[in-house]
Amino acid sequence: MSESPDPRLPSARRAPTIPYASYLRVYEPLAAFAEPERAHWADYARRGHTPTAQDELRRSLADLVRVPLVGVPAHESADAFTAEWDGVLLVCPWRTRLRGWLALQELVADFPRPVLDAALPPGVRRRAAEEYDAWRERNPDARPWIRTAVWQVPLRWFVLVADEEREYVPGEVLRYRTPMVQARRRLARGLRTLREAEGYGALADGLVEVGSWLEEFHPRSMVELDYGGLVHGLPAAGLERDRSAAELAAGIAALRAGDTEGAVETYVILADRWRAVRERLFAN
Repeated sequence: MSESPDPRLPSARRAPTIPYASYLRVYEPLAAFAEPERAHWADYARRGHTPTAQDELRRSLADLVRVPLVGVPAHESADAFTAEWDGVLLVCPWRTRLRGWLALQELVADFPRPVLDAALPPGVRRRAAEEYDAWRERNPDARPWIRTAVWQVPLRWFVLVADEEREYVPGEVLRYRTPMVQARRRLARGLRTLREAEGYGALADGLVEVGSWLEEFHPRSMVELDYGGLVHGLPAAGLERDRSAAELAAGIAALRAGDTEGAVETYVILADRWRAVRERLFAN
């Protein structure tokens, strides 16, 4: 398998790394795109160099320090991540504008109004909401290829991957890549087990939502769980030992076998570990 420059590797410009975002991405084959977008991505891939995930995040943050403030980009990004998987070119469009609108909705739900008003004034949020409503009427079936989490990797993401798919290069990348068919199969099996058990409703609901998202993509797609900037923000020794996908799979297997106590112990350890990481979101 060969691929274009890795979206997780540091930019050649040596700009400061941004340590807090992780990603769940779907890469689709060119056949999944209608013309003229298919031709655009084919030409884009032939250039031989694409921006990195850090580049994408820096561009988004740059908008937040402009005057006047730019809450959501005025135009959609024409960039993407690319990979070659089993001889097939796969593309993961950034869709930065769409993801900006969706992220803004999450901010409104998650942050106190005074904090939100200080970061993004009401007028900026109102204009963004109006623009999104108008855009959504014209694009009712649009969905992002990339999901982002801040100072965490959501536990439900680990259900999609297996420990043998783990790739770790200290200081550079920690990721899992798996065929879409495998991700869907693992999700369906895990969801059945969680629905039959008590106390796992939140995790099951999260899997339902992720499963609905995955169903929107081509069956020959590739799913990537990427620790992203967390590789630069968390201790290397902890990342070296991290086997969250294997541990969650073991917990679900314990539930399936009727070992409720073993499943609870595994889940609590995982939840506590990632809660400690997520608490950095609220640190000064």
